[in-house]
Amino acid sequence: MTTELTTRDWHARAAALKYATGHFIDGAHVDARGGGRFTVVNPATLAPLCEVAAGTAADIDRAVASGRRAFASGVWRRMAPRDRLAVLSRYAQLIGANAERFALLDTLTMGKPIRDMLAIDVPSAVQTFTYFAELCDKVDGAVTATASDAFHYILREPLGVVGCIVPWNYPLLMASWKVAPALAAGNSVVLKPAEQSPLSALLMAELFIEAGGPPGVFNVVNGHGEATGKPLALHGDVNKIAFTGSTEVGKMMLVYAGQSNLKRVSLECGGKSPQIFLADLEDLDRAVNYAISGIFGNMGEVCNAGSRLLVDKPIAEAFVARFVELGRDAYRPGDPLDPSTNLGPLVTAGHRARVVSYIERGRKDGARVEFGGDAPALPGSYVNPTLFSGVDNRMTIAREEIFGPVAAAITVNGLEEAIRIANDSIYGLAASIWTRDLRTAHTAVRDLEAGVIWVNCFDHGDMTQPFGGYKQSGQGRDKCLESLLSYTQTKSAWVHLG
Repeated sequence: MTTELTTRDWHARAAALKYATGHFIDGAHVDARGGGRFTVVNPATLAPLCEVAAGTAADIDRAVASGRRAFASGVWRRMAPRDRLAVLSRYAQLIGANAERFALLDTLTMGKPIRDMLAIDVPSAVQTFTYFAELCDKVDGAVTATASDAFHYILREPLGVVGCIVPWNYPLLMASWKVAPALAAGNSVVLKPAEQSPLSALLMAELFIEAGGPPGVFNVVNGHGEATGKPLALHGDVNKIAFTGSTEVGKMMLVYAGQSNLKRVSLECGGKSPQIFLADLEDLDRAVNYAISGIFGNMGEVCNAGSRLLVDKPIAEAFVARFVELGRDAYRPGDPLDPSTNLGPLVTAGHRARVVSYIERGRKDGARVEFGGDAPALPGSYVNPTLFSGVDNRMTIAREEIFGPVAAAITVNGLEEAIRIANDSIYGLAASIWTRDLRTAHTAVRDLEAGVIWVNCFDHGDMTQPFGGYKQSGQGRDKCLESLLSYTQTKSAWVHLG
């Protein structure tokens, strides 16, 4: 079984892995119109992995035209909802059946440990498509109460062509969060994966056809942001952009929508999520372990990573001491194809340099390195998990999104100061509160400025949970029924009976 494979087994399977490297347009793998290619690098070795078709505006035009033809034909949007449900259900099953391929593709391109791909990313992608498949025939219109000489009803219809732009930290899962509701609502999709991790998106599109999806409904164009993401966001035949990525680029999505056709835009951007640990929390070790996984999981490359640890003064010293004791060796850098590895490399050497520069800035600003703060003697783009104590919320490491395994412990005096500091950020994606007092918990939920609040846990949830942020963490929500409805529009029909 897959779970019993050794490191040697995984390397052998990686060496034998076959994958497509073109775009996927109108139901087939195709080369870039300009013939361009770019190199995808394995971050665990910094060696070239493959060359992939480099898209341009011409490839975006081709993919959007394919999606527009499919939408106009009605082959997908007018398919009976139960039939569309059946296709997406088969699709979810195919993703699960190809778990090993998906796991290898994302591990090789972005460094995620193979164990996490098999335990988290692939099952979550299957769950996402299953959930939205089941919603295909659950989208209702309405009939309103009117005067006797009129009959008024409201329809929900798909938008048209949706452009999905997704990041490299969860290549398969983030694509699923965008593509699944867009398809379930009856739209066509053009997916632009991150240039660092394009391979799993191509397999996704291929399996959609195998599941019975019509050609042209799900297209993929590879390429860099300026060359493909920007033309997609500016395209006049694209009706919505669904974006996950940096706040800086998210702002540009809004500009591109205004410069083109006023297309809808949903954004899930950066975060600097606070975890508040009050002195009355019930179990210190449990809280510390959640804090450790909340920042070191997925190499800290998580939009909602719990990077700011706001610790009540009476327990601050004990909290840091336990974090050091429990966290120093909890996540150890290693070969991501080793099933025992829980911390892979950062996605690129450039990103590694960026994270290291933040660590150096933390030192210069006077924060104390409790452990980590350097890189292991490994050939890839690795950084050791790092804990800073003595952090002030005005420091750069407390304000800017590092997107790496770097935790900042900040001492606070009680709930009021904790909430003030937690909210003193341009971001508002997620937060948590640890307390045994019910009133304190609900007060924190009320006052914290974030789209997702966890109480006595961190990063829990299921598909019913809206995921998205306040402030510059974005707008719109992933997962949940609200997400599906955001890929539809309403039409009002007023019938005069007099």
